[in-house]
Amino acid sequence: MNSDTKMTNADIVDLFEQTARLMELHNEDPFRIKTISSAAFNIDKLKDDITELPIAELTKIQGIGKSVANKIREIVETGRLTELDELLTRTPEGVLAMFRIKGLGAKKIRVLWHELAIDNLRDLQMAAENGQVAKIKGFGEATQEKILASLEFLQSQAGKVRMDKAAMFADLLRDALNPHFPSVAISGQVRRKAQEVDTIQVLIETDDAIGAMNQIGQVPMLTRNDVQSSPFAWRGSIEGTDVGIEIKFIPTGQLARQLFIETAGDAHLQQVGQTNMSLLKAAMSAQDTTDEAIYERAGLPFIVPEMREDMFAFQWASRHHADDLVTWDDLRGTIHNHSTWSDGKNSLVQMADYTRELGLSYFGIADHSQTATYAQGLKPEQVAEQHLEIDALNAQYGDTFRILKGIESDILGDGSLDYTVDVLATFDYVVASVHQTLTMSKEKATARLLKAIENPYTTVLGHPTGRLLLAREGYPIDHKAIIDACAEHQVVIEINASPYRLDIDWRWIDYAQQQGVMLSINPDAHSTTGLLDMHYGVAIGRKGGLLKRMTFNALTLEEMTEYLKSRKQVKGI
Repeated sequence: MNSDTKMTNADIVDLFEQTARLMELHNEDPFRIKTISSAAFNIDKLKDDITELPIAELTKIQGIGKSVANKIREIVETGRLTELDELLTRTPEGVLAMFRIKGLGAKKIRVLWHELAIDNLRDLQMAAENGQVAKIKGFGEATQEKILASLEFLQSQAGKVRMDKAAMFADLLRDALNPHFPSVAISGQVRRKAQEVDTIQVLIETDDAIGAMNQIGQVPMLTRNDVQSSPFAWRGSIEGTDVGIEIKFIPTGQLARQLFIETAGDAHLQQVGQTNMSLLKAAMSAQDTTDEAIYERAGLPFIVPEMREDMFAFQWASRHHADDLVTWDDLRGTIHNHSTWSDGKNSLVQMADYTRELGLSYFGIADHSQTATYAQGLKPEQVAEQHLEIDALNAQYGDTFRILKGIESDILGDGSLDYTVDVLATFDYVVASVHQTLTMSKEKATARLLKAIENPYTTVLGHPTGRLLLAREGYPIDHKAIIDACAEHQVVIEINASPYRLDIDWRWIDYAQQQGVMLSINPDAHSTTGLLDMHYGVAIGRKGGLLKRMTFNALTLEEMTEYLKSRKQVKGI
């Protein structure tokens, strides 16, 4: 890490946790491991920034002795930790990669490394496929199957980046190319807002492909792949990443046409319209190359770029119009957010004030519930204290802005909600989410969610599958059964707008709407900047055909207040 970058408490926690894992991997002194782990745990709970504190002040914090304090100062001042660097040099890269395998901790990895001499993922897969892993004491068939499933998932995600990173890389690439070319356009998966991107595509308008290739060679951030490149397309990667980069050279006057073609998926382009002409043929032969004109020439309804994946968009368009889709400007508030009351980085008032600066009229706080001890979940007495703060702030805001009293209640193992009924009754709404015991069969996961949905206090079902894109596959659920139950019990489904989640998957949005289920674009914000993640949620909502009228947080403050009030009356709570 660059030492010029200001370190945060979270950075210190990350480095300490990695250090503790590697110390355990190398079977070092258990007492020292516990010291580092405890320090990470205690720092993670702190609300105040410790990066400016001298050693004398750091040692006054619970769990931080002089040795740990010195390590903190080293991290803050250098961006590194010498002890961690030394551990990393002793650890093969393939062994480090094993920490990405679900269910494998430091102790099991150490056994695999030393007993089977496995130091890379390929050898691990072969050993699991051959049944060697199951024979090791403490592993067994179940662990072996989990390892194979996790390896398969990681392989399917290789070479991809999330939507947010892809957009960042695409913007960097465009900005680097703009000084050299008159017209540069972002296309492909990034333009149609794919949640996972394996190729970042940019189009350049030029009649001098050789000169363009030479100009691109002068951009320091790019590494060319000579085998994959051609006279009319530069292919390679951005330094330090393995996501593909494709820069195509488009003749003068053809950029708009090619931008349309490159944006859409193949299945979308093959759709034949009323003129008996495919969309691709219409694009290739149109004199007017605007998007609208191309669809019209094919005899097909206009489809927004986000939806140009496949045939689904045309089925959707037979029932709706592109103007019906939700936009950022349609949002009136946000209801799933965290503050320093639990594991957020900003205070309640800071979060609310920033929401108001964004032009929204309500801010729903949904800090973690008491069972989520890892996230400093609120005990009942803290809930009461938070509600007093909300009342005082609302008295200051007046009638045009309001903080809503919510909670993100853990769905417990048996499907029940956190807290007793008398505590649940004090909230305006409840976002019910699974955070723990994620290894479930489809039947168990579905039953667990169904029980939570049936609970009259559940207002919103949070991130239904618990997935983390490119990192953790969600637990399997019967989506239709879950959506149908939400329709029956008047439960809203969350589109978790964090680019790490984007859960519920966009492919289920239209089915939910057809069943009469509203969807809420929730940032799950843990900081003020996290509120902006709703942009990703809007993009994914539009991809799935989300209508403004079916978007929960497109309700006005008055409509939201009335909805929550009437729902409680109907539920008798």
